[in-house]
Amino acid sequence: MKDQILLPGAGLYKANLHCHTTVSDGRLTPEEIKELYISEGYSIVAYTDHRKYVWHNDLDDENFLALPSMEADLTEKGDYWPTERTFHFNLYDTRPSKEREGRDYMPHCDYHDKAGVNEYIARMVREGFLVCYNHPYWSLQDVTDYRDLRGLFAMEIYNHGSQLEGLYGFAPEAYDEMLRSGQRIYAVASDDNHNVFPKGDVQFDALGGCTYIAAESLTHESVIDALKKGRFYWSTGPKLLGMEIKDDMLKIKCSPVEKLYVVQNGRNYYRKTVHPGESFTEAEFKLSGQEGWFRVEIRDGRGQAAGSRAYFMEELQ
Repeated sequence: MKDQILLPGAGLYKANLHCHTTVSDGRLTPEEIKELYISEGYSIVAYTDHRKYVWHNDLDDENFLALPSMEADLTEKGDYWPTERTFHFNLYDTRPSKEREGRDYMPHCDYHDKAGVNEYIARMVREGFLVCYNHPYWSLQDVTDYRDLRGLFAMEIYNHGSQLEGLYGFAPEAYDEMLRSGQRIYAVASDDNHNVFPKGDVQFDALGGCTYIAAESLTHESVIDALKKGRFYWSTGPKLLGMEIKDDMLKIKCSPVEKLYVVQNGRNYYRKTVHPGESFTEAEFKLSGQEGWFRVEIRDGRGQAAGSRAYFMEELQ
């Protein structure tokens, strides 16, 4: 494997890639969302209001980027919504335009028409969107629902709103199942905030899941380029402070954690762990070339997690 930097150690922009405002069913205006997230060190918010595309470029400045997006859904027909399975997709716009506002970007096939679902994803990709598959556990879905999806950019490995609602938010096994089914997709963490409860309330649904993006600048073009290339990592608290391959060694730096795992395509793994109350900030492992793919996941003393997207061995040659 060639020596290479997988993630830089500094200069990343903190982002929430799933957010609802008064444009749909959120309680805060787009302007209030900007104020809240900037005050907490964020630079990017994807405004993914339900079923409605709005480009809030009037909020953009040197410290903040409003990523034009929307959330689409497709639910199976039934008599009781709490038990009906559903697909939710975030659409991140790579070529934004005010002319998109008001257009129909919803799927119109049957939930069980997998070919129709994949054609919808393909159509959105042709339209210029990065398509992210959202909160599989909250959606009551399992591997039979998502293993055959094609054309996705990423999936939500963590959704803070779903985690608060019913411990439905953290889905690393679903990500691994998608990877093992042959999908080459990335993983993000997000809030999916509606802000029904105020900051300080135990049910406050913002500021819990984020994605750190290694963009060259805080511009739409640069951020989209970084997303397309997988130059980011997800987190619920801890930080990855650099990942590189040097002399076939995977070298990882991070904020203080108790556990670090390198999950792979098979059941083999690499790990570094310490006793509760102890911590470490770096680890390294010799790569054999037989990993298939690997992803890094860390856990701190509070049980909070962060991790990388999957890296496939052939892309590292």
